[in-house]
Amino acid sequence: MIYLVRHGRTEFNAEGRFQGRLDSPLTPLGIEQAGRCGALLKGLIGDPAHWTLVASPLGRAVHTAEIIARGLGLSLDFARDPRLAEIGMGQWDGLTIEDIDIVSPGVLAGSTRYDFFFRAPDGERYDPFAARLGEWLSEAMADDRPRIAVSHGVAGRVLRGLYARMDPEAALKLDAPQDAIYRLTEGRIERIDCAPAVALARSSGV
Repeated sequence: MIYLVRHGRTEFNAEGRFQGRLDSPLTPLGIEQAGRCGALLKGLIGDPAHWTLVASPLGRAVHTAEIIARGLGLSLDFARDPRLAEIGMGQWDGLTIEDIDIVSPGVLAGSTRYDFFFRAPDGERYDPFAARLGEWLSEAMADDRPRIAVSHGVAGRVLRGLYARMDPEAALKLDAPQDAIYRLTEGRIERIDCAPAVALARSSGV
């Protein structure tokens, strides 16, 4: 079983910038989202000692995983696996869509909001991107240990698409929430939304 989590909202997310292999800090909302994901997982997984936590090595994913680890009472010395990292967009990392139109005029012609990630002149292409994610997924599925994986928006879509054997176009159109987790088990994918902060406060008597 795999619980797949996307990192919390970052400053770049708030500014409409594509992060790729760059990083920006989690916003207060992003920190709250990570905490809510951790609280949800605590109620789902039973004894955390039986679970493996792994994250993309990019800072926003590591910070999210650290918040989850603290909430579950797990060690902060969890694995960082580069295969879970977000797509690298080369010179487009850190840019807005308007910036991309300026630095690479015409490149986005005919693209959609789902596939333009792979058009950066020096960026990662779909096949090698999917291959590294697929390698991680195959290893995880072959291992009996259940795990929590913290990754990214595009990477999470592709991972779920690979798991469900979807075609790439359909996979890239999947949702990528920062306040929900996905349970991958027995060939099924289930979205589980995190409780809003007010609901958590009420349930804890605060």
